[in-house]
Amino acid sequence: MSTNRTYIVGVGITPFGKQLETSVKDLVREAVGAALTDAGCDAGMLQGAYFATAGQGPIEGQYMVAGQVALAAAGITGIPVVNVENACASSSTALNAAQMFVAAGAGDICLAVGVDKLFSTDKEKSFAVFDGAWDVHQASQQMQALMDLAPGVKPPEDYVEPGKRSVFMDIYASLARLHMQTFGTTQRQIAAVAAKNHVHSTRNPLAQFQYPLTIDEVLAARAVSWPLTLPMCAPIGDGAAAAIICNEAGLKKLQKSRAVRLCASVLRSATDRPADQYERHLCHLAALQAYEIAGVGPADMSLAEVHDATAFAEIQQTEALGFCAFGEGGPMAESGATTLGGKIPINVSGGLLSRGHPVGATGLAQVYEMVTQLRGEAGARQVENARFAIAENGGGFRGVEEASTSIIILGRQ
Repeated sequence: MSTNRTYIVGVGITPFGKQLETSVKDLVREAVGAALTDAGCDAGMLQGAYFATAGQGPIEGQYMVAGQVALAAAGITGIPVVNVENACASSSTALNAAQMFVAAGAGDICLAVGVDKLFSTDKEKSFAVFDGAWDVHQASQQMQALMDLAPGVKPPEDYVEPGKRSVFMDIYASLARLHMQTFGTTQRQIAAVAAKNHVHSTRNPLAQFQYPLTIDEVLAARAVSWPLTLPMCAPIGDGAAAAIICNEAGLKKLQKSRAVRLCASVLRSATDRPADQYERHLCHLAALQAYEIAGVGPADMSLAEVHDATAFAEIQQTEALGFCAFGEGGPMAESGATTLGGKIPINVSGGLLSRGHPVGATGLAQVYEMVTQLRGEAGARQVENARFAIAENGGGFRGVEEASTSIIILGRQ
Protein backbone atom coordinates (compact mmCIF):
# COMPACT_ATOMS: atom_id res chain seq x y z
CA MET A 1 0.00 0.00 0.00
CA SER A 2 1.32 3.42 -0.95
CA THR A 3 2.43 5.65 1.93
CA ASN A 4 2.19 8.86 -0.13
CA ARG A 5 -1.41 9.57 0.82
CA THR A 6 -3.79 11.66 -1.22
CA TYR A 7 -7.38 12.60 -0.50
CA ILE A 8 -10.57 13.86 -2.06
CA VAL A 9 -11.82 16.65 0.17
CA GLY A 10 -14.62 18.11 -1.88
CA VAL A 11 -16.98 17.03 -4.64
CA GLY A 12 -19.63 18.79 -6.69
CA ILE A 13 -22.03 17.83 -9.45
CA THR A 14 -24.87 19.31 -11.48
CA PRO A 15 -28.09 17.57 -12.40
CA PHE A 16 -27.66 15.51 -15.56
CA GLY A 17 -30.07 15.79 -18.48
CA LYS A 18 -31.12 18.01 -21.35
CA GLN A 19 -30.10 21.59 -20.58
CA LEU A 20 -30.18 23.50 -23.87
CA GLU A 21 -30.30 26.89 -22.16
CA THR A 22 -27.36 26.21 -19.83
CA SER A 23 -23.82 26.85 -21.10
CA VAL A 24 -20.66 24.84 -20.49
CA LYS A 25 -19.41 27.77 -18.41
CA ASP A 26 -22.58 27.65 -16.29
CA LEU A 27 -22.21 23.91 -15.67
CA VAL A 28 -18.54 24.23 -14.74
CA ARG A 29 -19.23 27.16 -12.42
CA GLU A 30 -21.93 25.18 -10.60
CA ALA A 31 -19.94 21.97 -10.16
CA VAL A 32 -16.67 23.67 -9.19
CA GLY A 33 -18.41 26.02 -6.79
CA ALA A 34 -20.11 23.09 -5.08
CA ALA A 35 -16.82 21.18 -4.79
CA LEU A 36 -15.01 24.18 -3.31
CA THR A 37 -17.79 24.76 -0.78
CA ASP A 38 -17.82 21.06 0.10
CA ALA A 39 -14.06 21.15 0.75
CA GLY A 40 -14.15 24.40 2.71
CA CYS A 41 -11.71 25.67 0.10
CA ASP A 42 -11.34 29.11 -1.43
CA ALA A 43 -10.63 29.23 -5.16
CA GLY A 44 -7.42 31.11 -4.35
CA MET A 45 -6.08 28.01 -2.58
CA LEU A 46 -6.07 25.94 -5.78
CA GLN A 47 -2.59 25.41 -7.20
CA GLY A 48 -3.50 23.53 -10.35
CA ALA A 49 -6.47 22.33 -12.38
CA TYR A 50 -7.16 19.53 -14.84
CA PHE A 51 -10.13 20.18 -17.11
CA ALA A 52 -11.83 17.36 -19.04
CA THR A 53 -14.25 17.46 -21.94
CA ALA A 54 -14.76 15.20 -24.93
CA GLY A 55 -17.62 16.80 -26.84
CA GLN A 56 -17.21 20.54 -26.49
CA GLY A 57 -14.80 20.83 -29.41
CA PRO A 58 -16.89 18.93 -31.98
CA ILE A 59 -20.15 20.53 -30.87
CA GLU A 60 -19.13 24.12 -30.03
CA GLY A 61 -15.81 24.49 -31.83
CA GLN A 62 -14.11 25.34 -28.52
CA TYR A 63 -10.79 23.53 -28.88
CA MET A 64 -7.33 23.82 -27.30
CA VAL A 65 -8.05 26.18 -24.37
CA ALA A 66 -11.45 24.97 -23.20
CA GLY A 67 -10.35 24.69 -19.57
CA GLN A 68 -8.77 28.13 -19.38
CA VAL A 69 -11.92 29.68 -20.86
CA ALA A 70 -14.46 27.83 -18.69
CA LEU A 71 -12.50 28.17 -15.45
CA ALA A 72 -11.91 31.89 -15.99
CA ALA A 73 -15.68 32.28 -16.07
CA ALA A 74 -15.70 30.60 -12.65
CA GLY A 75 -13.11 33.04 -11.33
CA ILE A 76 -10.15 30.66 -11.54
CA THR A 77 -7.17 32.14 -13.37
CA GLY A 78 -3.40 32.29 -13.09
CA ILE A 79 -2.77 28.68 -12.02
CA PRO A 80 -1.65 25.87 -14.36
CA VAL A 81 -4.65 24.51 -16.28
CA VAL A 82 -4.24 21.30 -18.27
CA ASN A 83 -6.87 20.23 -20.79
CA VAL A 84 -7.61 16.50 -20.77
CA GLU A 85 -9.39 14.51 -23.50
CA ASN A 86 -9.52 10.73 -23.16
CA ALA A 87 -12.93 9.84 -24.60
CA CYS A 88 -15.44 8.69 -21.96
CA ALA A 89 -12.58 8.32 -19.44
CA SER A 90 -11.65 12.00 -19.70
CA SER A 91 -12.55 13.21 -16.20
CA SER A 92 -11.24 10.11 -14.41
CA THR A 93 -8.00 10.74 -16.31
CA ALA A 94 -8.09 14.33 -15.03
CA LEU A 95 -8.42 13.00 -11.49
CA ASN A 96 -5.48 10.65 -12.06
CA ALA A 97 -3.35 13.60 -13.19
CA ALA A 98 -4.49 15.75 -10.26
CA GLN A 99 -3.51 12.98 -7.85
CA MET A 100 -0.04 12.78 -9.39
CA PHE A 101 0.24 16.58 -9.16
CA VAL A 102 -0.32 16.65 -5.41
CA ALA A 103 1.51 13.38 -4.72
CA ALA A 104 4.59 14.79 -6.46
CA GLY A 105 4.37 17.96 -4.38
CA ALA A 106 3.89 20.25 -7.39
CA GLY A 107 1.08 21.69 -5.29
CA ASP A 108 -0.94 20.68 -2.24
CA ILE A 109 -4.48 21.30 -3.54
CA CYS A 110 -5.69 20.62 -7.07
CA LEU A 111 -8.98 20.68 -8.99
CA ALA A 112 -10.26 18.04 -11.39
CA VAL A 113 -13.39 18.91 -13.35
CA GLY A 114 -15.25 17.28 -16.22
CA VAL A 115 -18.05 18.65 -18.37
CA ASP A 116 -19.95 17.96 -21.54
CA LYS A 117 -23.01 19.44 -23.16
CA LEU A 118 -24.00 16.83 -25.73
CA PHE A 119 -27.56 17.85 -26.49
CA SER A 120 -27.57 20.10 -29.53
CA THR A 121 -30.13 21.44 -31.94
CA ASP A 122 -27.82 19.87 -34.56
CA LYS A 123 -28.21 16.13 -33.92
CA GLU A 124 -25.49 15.30 -36.44
CA LYS A 125 -22.97 17.09 -34.22
CA SER A 126 -24.10 15.07 -31.18
CA PHE A 127 -23.60 11.79 -33.04
CA ALA A 128 -20.24 12.95 -34.44
CA VAL A 129 -18.77 13.13 -30.94
CA PHE A 130 -18.63 9.33 -30.86
CA ASP A 131 -17.58 8.70 -34.45
CA GLY A 132 -13.96 9.60 -33.73
CA ALA A 133 -13.54 7.46 -30.60
CA TRP A 134 -12.00 4.53 -32.45
CA ASP A 135 -9.55 4.06 -35.33
CA VAL A 136 -11.24 6.06 -38.07
CA HIS A 137 -8.74 4.73 -40.62
CA GLN A 138 -9.82 1.13 -39.99
CA ALA A 139 -13.49 1.68 -39.17
CA SER A 140 -15.07 -0.62 -41.76
CA GLN A 141 -12.56 -3.43 -41.21
CA GLN A 142 -12.91 -3.18 -37.44
CA MET A 143 -16.70 -3.27 -37.57
CA GLN A 144 -16.68 -6.29 -39.87
CA ALA A 145 -14.33 -8.11 -37.48
CA LEU A 146 -16.68 -7.36 -34.60
CA MET A 147 -19.74 -8.52 -36.53
CA ASP A 148 -17.97 -11.81 -37.23
CA LEU A 149 -17.18 -12.55 -33.56
CA ALA A 150 -20.26 -14.64 -32.79
CA PRO A 151 -21.65 -16.29 -35.93
CA GLY A 152 -23.69 -18.72 -33.83
CA VAL A 153 -25.78 -15.98 -32.16
CA LYS A 154 -28.29 -14.21 -34.37
CA PRO A 155 -31.31 -11.95 -33.79
CA PRO A 156 -34.82 -13.43 -33.90
CA GLU A 157 -36.30 -13.91 -37.37
CA ASP A 158 -38.77 -11.06 -36.85
CA TYR A 159 -36.03 -8.61 -35.83
CA VAL A 160 -36.21 -5.32 -37.75
CA GLU A 161 -32.96 -3.42 -38.18
CA PRO A 162 -33.38 0.00 -36.48
CA GLY A 163 -32.34 3.38 -37.79
CA LYS A 164 -29.37 5.61 -36.99
CA ARG A 165 -27.57 5.08 -33.68
CA SER A 166 -24.12 5.54 -32.18
CA VAL A 167 -21.54 3.17 -33.61
CA PHE A 168 -20.74 2.21 -30.02
CA MET A 169 -24.09 0.50 -29.64
CA ASP A 170 -23.14 -1.82 -32.50
CA ILE A 171 -19.73 -2.40 -30.88
CA TYR A 172 -21.26 -3.34 -27.53
CA ALA A 173 -23.91 -5.48 -29.23
CA SER A 174 -21.17 -7.48 -30.97
CA LEU A 175 -19.34 -8.02 -27.69
CA ALA A 176 -22.61 -9.01 -26.02
CA ARG A 177 -23.29 -11.62 -28.70
CA LEU A 178 -19.80 -13.08 -28.20
CA HIS A 179 -20.46 -13.31 -24.46
CA MET A 180 -23.79 -15.02 -25.17
CA GLN A 181 -22.13 -17.51 -27.48
CA THR A 182 -19.22 -18.21 -25.13
CA PHE A 183 -21.00 -18.34 -21.76
CA GLY A 184 -24.72 -18.66 -22.45
CA THR A 185 -25.52 -15.13 -21.25
CA THR A 186 -29.14 -14.25 -22.06
CA GLN A 187 -30.88 -11.12 -23.23
CA ARG A 188 -33.02 -11.28 -20.10
CA GLN A 189 -29.90 -11.13 -17.90
CA ILE A 190 -28.76 -8.03 -19.80
CA ALA A 191 -32.22 -6.52 -19.33
CA ALA A 192 -31.97 -7.21 -15.58
CA VAL A 193 -29.06 -4.76 -15.39
CA ALA A 194 -31.04 -2.00 -17.11
CA ALA A 195 -34.08 -2.58 -14.92
CA LYS A 196 -31.96 -2.50 -11.75
CA ASN A 197 -30.25 0.74 -12.68
CA HIS A 198 -33.56 2.39 -13.53
CA VAL A 199 -34.88 1.42 -10.10
CA HIS A 200 -31.69 2.73 -8.46
CA SER A 201 -32.05 6.07 -10.25
CA THR A 202 -35.43 6.72 -8.62
CA ARG A 203 -33.40 7.36 -5.43
CA ASN A 204 -31.01 9.82 -7.09
CA PRO A 205 -32.53 13.31 -7.38
CA LEU A 206 -29.79 14.41 -9.80
CA ALA A 207 -30.27 11.53 -12.26
CA GLN A 208 -31.36 12.14 -15.84
CA PHE A 209 -34.01 9.40 -15.64
CA GLN A 210 -35.92 8.86 -12.40
CA TYR A 211 -38.52 6.25 -13.27
CA PRO A 212 -38.47 2.48 -12.67
CA LEU A 213 -38.60 -0.17 -15.37
CA THR A 214 -39.21 -3.91 -15.11
CA ILE A 215 -37.19 -6.51 -16.99
CA ASP A 216 -40.15 -7.18 -19.28
CA GLU A 217 -40.51 -3.48 -20.05
CA VAL A 218 -36.82 -3.29 -20.94
CA LEU A 219 -37.14 -6.30 -23.26
CA ALA A 220 -40.25 -4.88 -24.94
CA ALA A 221 -38.66 -1.51 -25.69
CA ARG A 222 -37.49 -0.37 -29.12
CA ALA A 223 -34.51 -2.26 -30.50
CA VAL A 224 -31.24 -0.36 -30.94
CA SER A 225 -28.74 -3.06 -31.92
CA TRP A 226 -29.65 -6.66 -31.06
CA PRO A 227 -29.64 -7.80 -28.27
CA LEU A 228 -29.73 -4.22 -26.95
CA THR A 229 -32.97 -2.29 -26.55
CA LEU A 230 -33.22 1.43 -25.84
CA PRO A 231 -33.20 1.22 -21.98
CA MET A 232 -30.07 -0.97 -22.23
CA CYS A 233 -28.19 1.95 -23.85
CA ALA A 234 -26.91 5.05 -22.05
CA PRO A 235 -28.38 8.38 -23.21
CA ILE A 236 -26.38 11.46 -24.09
CA GLY A 237 -26.63 14.27 -21.56
CA ASP A 238 -25.45 17.64 -20.30
CA GLY A 239 -23.69 18.05 -16.96
CA ALA A 240 -20.51 18.61 -14.98
CA ALA A 241 -18.75 17.12 -11.97
CA ALA A 242 -15.71 18.24 -9.98
CA ALA A 243 -13.40 17.11 -7.18
CA ILE A 244 -10.80 18.79 -4.99
CA ILE A 245 -7.75 16.57 -4.44
CA CYS A 246 -5.00 17.20 -1.89
CA ASN A 247 -1.98 15.66 -0.18
CA GLU A 248 -1.29 15.54 3.56
CA ALA A 249 -0.09 19.15 3.60
CA GLY A 250 -3.18 20.30 1.77
CA LEU A 251 -5.44 18.35 4.11
CA LYS A 252 -4.20 20.38 7.06
CA LYS A 253 -5.59 23.51 5.40
CA LEU A 254 -9.03 22.07 4.59
CA GLN A 255 -12.06 20.22 5.94
CA LYS A 256 -10.45 17.05 7.33
CA SER A 257 -13.42 15.30 8.88
CA ARG A 258 -15.15 14.44 5.59
CA ALA A 259 -12.07 13.71 3.49
CA VAL A 260 -12.00 10.39 1.63
CA ARG A 261 -8.79 8.50 0.96
CA LEU A 262 -7.78 8.14 -2.69
CA CYS A 263 -6.35 4.64 -2.37
CA ALA A 264 -5.55 3.94 -6.03
CA SER A 265 -5.95 5.49 -9.47
CA VAL A 266 -4.80 3.39 -12.42
CA LEU A 267 -4.92 4.12 -16.15
CA ARG A 268 -4.39 1.49 -18.81
CA SER A 269 -4.79 1.26 -22.58
CA ALA A 270 -5.89 -1.52 -24.91
CA THR A 271 -3.71 -4.35 -26.15
CA ASP A 272 -4.13 -6.64 -29.14
CA ARG A 273 -5.52 -9.58 -27.18
CA PRO A 274 -7.80 -12.20 -28.77
CA ALA A 275 -11.48 -11.45 -28.12
CA ASP A 276 -12.07 -14.61 -26.09
CA GLN A 277 -9.16 -14.07 -23.67
CA TYR A 278 -11.21 -12.22 -21.07
CA GLU A 279 -8.57 -12.61 -18.38
CA ARG A 280 -6.40 -10.21 -20.43
CA HIS A 281 -9.11 -7.54 -20.67
CA LEU A 282 -7.53 -4.16 -19.93
CA CYS A 283 -10.08 -3.41 -17.18
CA HIS A 284 -9.29 -6.68 -15.42
CA LEU A 285 -5.55 -6.01 -15.55
CA ALA A 286 -6.04 -2.43 -14.36
CA ALA A 287 -8.27 -3.63 -11.52
CA LEU A 288 -5.67 -6.15 -10.37
CA GLN A 289 -3.08 -3.36 -10.35
CA ALA A 290 -5.37 -1.03 -8.41
CA TYR A 291 -6.20 -3.68 -5.81
CA GLU A 292 -2.49 -4.28 -5.27
CA ILE A 293 -1.75 -0.57 -4.86
CA ALA A 294 -4.63 -0.11 -2.42
CA GLY A 295 -3.89 -3.28 -0.47
CA VAL A 296 -7.45 -4.55 -0.82
CA GLY A 297 -9.40 -6.96 -3.02
CA PRO A 298 -12.82 -7.42 -4.60
CA ALA A 299 -14.25 -8.86 -1.37
CA ASP A 300 -13.39 -5.62 0.46
CA MET A 301 -15.48 -3.43 -1.84
CA SER A 302 -18.75 -2.11 -0.45
CA LEU A 303 -20.00 -0.84 -3.81
CA ALA A 304 -18.92 -0.23 -7.38
CA GLU A 305 -19.68 2.32 -10.07
CA VAL A 306 -18.97 0.90 -13.53
CA HIS A 307 -19.16 2.22 -17.06
CA ASP A 308 -22.50 0.82 -18.20
CA ALA A 309 -22.59 2.58 -21.55
CA THR A 310 -24.77 -0.44 -22.24
CA ALA A 311 -26.29 -2.91 -19.81
CA PHE A 312 -24.01 -5.60 -21.22
CA ALA A 313 -20.97 -3.51 -20.31
CA GLU A 314 -21.93 -3.74 -16.63
CA ILE A 315 -21.99 -7.53 -16.87
CA GLN A 316 -18.56 -7.52 -18.45
CA GLN A 317 -17.12 -5.14 -15.85
CA THR A 318 -18.65 -7.09 -12.95
CA GLU A 319 -16.45 -9.95 -14.13
CA ALA A 320 -13.40 -7.80 -14.90
CA LEU A 321 -13.43 -6.30 -11.38
CA GLY A 322 -13.36 -9.79 -9.87
CA PHE A 323 -16.82 -9.86 -8.32
CA CYS A 324 -17.52 -13.16 -10.06
CA ALA A 325 -15.81 -15.51 -12.49
CA PHE A 326 -15.76 -14.72 -16.20
CA GLY A 327 -19.06 -15.84 -17.66
CA GLU A 328 -20.99 -15.49 -14.40
CA GLY A 329 -21.84 -11.78 -14.66
CA GLY A 330 -25.22 -12.45 -16.29
CA PRO A 331 -26.51 -14.87 -13.64
CA MET A 332 -25.11 -12.58 -10.93
CA ALA A 333 -27.11 -9.62 -12.27
CA GLU A 334 -30.28 -11.70 -12.55
CA SER A 335 -29.85 -13.00 -8.99
CA GLY A 336 -30.13 -9.52 -7.44
CA ALA A 337 -26.62 -9.63 -5.96
CA THR A 338 -25.73 -6.30 -7.59
CA THR A 339 -28.83 -4.48 -6.38
CA LEU A 340 -28.83 -2.01 -3.48
CA GLY A 341 -28.93 -4.27 -0.42
CA GLY A 342 -27.29 -7.13 -2.35
CA LYS A 343 -23.84 -8.68 -2.01
CA ILE A 344 -22.08 -5.99 -4.07
CA PRO A 345 -24.30 -3.04 -5.07
CA ILE A 346 -23.32 -1.77 -8.52
CA ASN A 347 -24.33 1.58 -9.99
CA VAL A 348 -26.58 2.64 -7.12
CA SER A 349 -26.43 6.12 -8.68
CA GLY A 350 -28.37 4.74 -11.64
CA GLY A 351 -25.19 4.40 -13.69
CA LEU A 352 -24.73 5.81 -17.15
CA LEU A 353 -27.98 4.12 -18.17
CA SER A 354 -30.13 6.24 -15.85
CA ARG A 355 -27.98 8.83 -14.09
CA GLY A 356 -26.88 9.90 -17.56
CA HIS A 357 -23.68 10.13 -19.59
CA PRO A 358 -22.35 13.61 -20.37
CA VAL A 359 -19.14 11.99 -21.57
CA GLY A 360 -16.54 14.36 -20.12
CA ALA A 361 -18.22 14.39 -16.69
CA THR A 362 -18.90 10.68 -16.24
CA GLY A 363 -15.74 9.59 -14.44
CA LEU A 364 -16.03 12.31 -11.81
CA ALA A 365 -19.75 11.63 -11.47
CA GLN A 366 -18.76 8.13 -10.39
CA VAL A 367 -16.30 9.67 -7.91
CA TYR A 368 -19.02 11.98 -6.59
CA GLU A 369 -21.22 8.95 -5.90
CA MET A 370 -18.46 7.00 -4.18
CA VAL A 371 -17.45 9.92 -1.95
CA THR A 372 -21.09 10.53 -1.02
CA GLN A 373 -21.54 6.84 -0.15
CA LEU A 374 -18.33 6.60 1.89
CA ARG A 375 -19.37 9.67 3.88
CA GLY A 376 -22.74 8.03 4.59
CA GLU A 377 -24.58 10.91 2.92
CA ALA A 378 -26.39 9.11 0.08
CA GLY A 379 -29.83 9.16 1.67
CA ALA A 380 -32.32 6.69 0.23
CA ARG A 381 -29.66 4.97 -1.89
CA GLN A 382 -27.09 4.65 0.91
CA VAL A 383 -25.08 1.42 1.00
CA GLU A 384 -24.92 0.33 4.62
CA ASN A 385 -21.51 0.71 6.31
CA ALA A 386 -19.72 1.57 3.07
CA ARG A 387 -15.96 1.37 3.60
CA PHE A 388 -14.33 0.92 0.18
CA ALA A 389 -15.64 1.73 -3.29
CA ILE A 390 -14.31 1.11 -6.79
CA ALA A 391 -15.06 2.77 -10.12
CA GLU A 392 -14.32 1.57 -13.64
CA ASN A 393 -14.54 4.17 -16.39
CA GLY A 394 -13.76 3.17 -19.98
CA GLY A 395 -13.12 5.36 -22.99
CA GLY A 396 -13.25 4.80 -26.74
CA PHE A 397 -12.52 1.51 -28.45
CA ARG A 398 -9.56 -0.24 -30.04
CA GLY A 399 -9.39 -3.83 -31.18
CA VAL A 400 -11.82 -5.80 -29.01
CA GLU A 401 -11.88 -3.59 -25.91
CA GLU A 402 -11.93 -0.05 -24.61
CA ALA A 403 -9.06 2.10 -25.88
CA SER A 404 -8.52 3.44 -22.35
CA THR A 405 -9.68 2.58 -18.88
CA SER A 406 -9.50 4.09 -15.42
CA ILE A 407 -9.84 2.22 -12.14
CA ILE A 408 -10.26 4.29 -8.97
CA ILE A 409 -10.48 2.92 -5.44
CA LEU A 410 -11.59 5.16 -2.59
CA GLY A 411 -11.67 4.34 1.11
CA ARG A 412 -13.18 5.81 4.23
CA GLN A 413 -10.54 7.26 6.56
